[in-house]
Amino acid sequence: MVGLSMKGKRVDSRGFVWAHFKLNAEQRLRGFNFFVVLAIFADGGVLAALERGFSPGLLIMLGAFTVLLAMVFWLVDARSRQLLQLTITALKEIEAEFPASYRIFANDALGQNPVISYTFAIRALLLAQMGFGLGVVVYGFCQW
Repeated sequence: MVGLSMKGKRVDSRGFVWAHFKLNAEQRLRGFNFFVVLAIFADGGVLAALERGFSPGLLIMLGAFTVLLAMVFWLVDARSRQLLQLTITALKEIEAEFPASYRIFANDALGQNPVISYTFAIRALLLAQMGFGLGVVVYGFCQW
């Protein structure tokens, strides 16, 4: 594969694309893990507030924070997916030179079940978190 020139240095284009994919895939999973930790603390705060009978205003704020947290991570995940898709397209072009059984990204796209994917799992958890937060907000207003 022809190397790319970056400030006088030759860079292997396959290595460049793979490194970009690897970085973005790892960042996506790290971001998701970070969300899970934050969500545990946010949900724990909500449950502690409910147990101790805190004011409805605090419940509304905690619920809104929970929804906001999920929305922000949804946007971050969407951007990570965009960056990954850029590299997947390039990796499919690179692997087109390989025997059919070695074309991992192309073969995955052919038989991909949309439910059995990181995207589905991440979105399901984010939607559940948003639903939980909205429920807390509604409950807080009802208790007001």
